[in-house]
Amino acid sequence: MLRDQDRLHLALMLILTFSTGVVDAIGYLGLDKVFTANMTGNVVILAMGLTGQDDLPIVGPLVALAGFVVGAAVAGRLLRAIPKGWHRRDTVVLAIVAALLLVALIPTAFATSTPADPAIGLPVTALLAVAMGMQAGAARHIAVTDVTTVVITSTLAALAFDSRLGRHTGQTWFRRLAAVVLLALGALSGAALLLIAFWLGLALAALLLVVVAVLGAVGSRRAPVAAAAGK
Repeated sequence: MLRDQDRLHLALMLILTFSTGVVDAIGYLGLDKVFTANMTGNVVILAMGLTGQDDLPIVGPLVALAGFVVGAAVAGRLLRAIPKGWHRRDTVVLAIVAALLLVALIPTAFATSTPADPAIGLPVTALLAVAMGMQAGAARHIAVTDVTTVVITSTLAALAFDSRLGRHTGQTWFRRLAAVVLLALGALSGAALLLIAFWLGLALAALLLVVVAVLGAVGSRRAPVAAAAGK
């Protein structure tokens, strides 16, 4: 049963990785070159923006960085002193993430340009960054190896380092490769949906968060029952 739980958690974290790709595509293309999940990208954009190169944004990345840190801290507080693995509080955290995405969706329904006007873009950036920070915190607590849901740099490095061309050791190559591919597919989907309507990508991401939260909650409740039945 434990193996089934591990597979479920892996599948759910991979879904969140796809969702992150959607959200980051919307952030970069629709919110004036701002990442709301990939903080490495924001730090680099902010640093280059401070030089005045290519009119890169400064305020947006700062808002995103602050929001992400706040979101991760809130998740840490909610999950404090709870052993790693899926807990009902993880469900609560992910439900809050879905709610934040839905709230962010409301002003984007009235966005008529890409990137969005700063009056819309900055509040949406803040909401999405807080949401992604909370999601990253929940993923860290659920602790599926090699799947953080928000970054793939370390995952890609591990995939290459442990490959036949590298150290040539056994590795969980499927989950690592899946995380990379799904983030890319999410970004592709987010960019495509942005061509149709600004809010569509956020609606898809929110829906996926709801699905993950529900399936995770159901799976965590079934685990003790199945374990008891197997005794």
